[in-house]
Amino acid sequence: MRKLLGIIALTLIMTSCDGIFSSLYDVVETTSLPFGFKEINESDNSGTLYLDTRDYAKWTYINLRDKAVDTANMLNNSVEPQDWDFAIHRYDVKTNGGMVRQTDFISLDELRQYGHYDEGNFTADTLGRVIVDMSGMMNGVIEYRESNINKVLSRWLNVDLSTMPPIYTMSGKIYLLRLEDDTYAALLFADFMNEASVKGYITIRYIYPL
Repeated sequence: MRKLLGIIALTLIMTSCDGIFSSLYDVVETTSLPFGFKEINESDNSGTLYLDTRDYAKWTYINLRDKAVDTANMLNNSVEPQDWDFAIHRYDVKTNGGMVRQTDFISLDELRQYGHYDEGNFTADTLGRVIVDMSGMMNGVIEYRESNINKVLSRWLNVDLSTMPPIYTMSGKIYLLRLEDDTYAALLFADFMNEASVKGYITIRYIYPL
């Protein structure tokens, strides 16, 4: 009887753990929506980006000028594309020599009407580290790699790991990205989940050039 109760208790614990940590993995479900640049409006330079960033080993590179998306795998030393403007790793973001400022705007239309894009302090990338392998997390083993990260742009989503399941909070703010050629892009991160509430699917509304 005790043995049976022990098996039942262990089963309940493992089921509970699956529920707690499923939000960290989210690698099984798929989405039917296409990825890349969508809803492009050439009359006002706006559009929507829909990205699959679930793979911790990959950076997803976005080229705003050519409206192109590419990826590179850090674990097999894939070479990053030559031309790109910003890149996303799960929820971390970096730029290609750009600088970023968080605004108080929550609407692209409101930002467009304001018209002053070079006011305030812009922040460049700094060296940090990102997770590339979560498979050993249950055993306390997480693999990292060094990488440039733009800490301001990465504020678009705060992941609070002090509780389980983690708490995800979006800033809802528009970020100004100043590229190396002194052109500007406005980025509004609108979602981090797909229609099935699977995390790691990112929707970005943008204006480029601003």
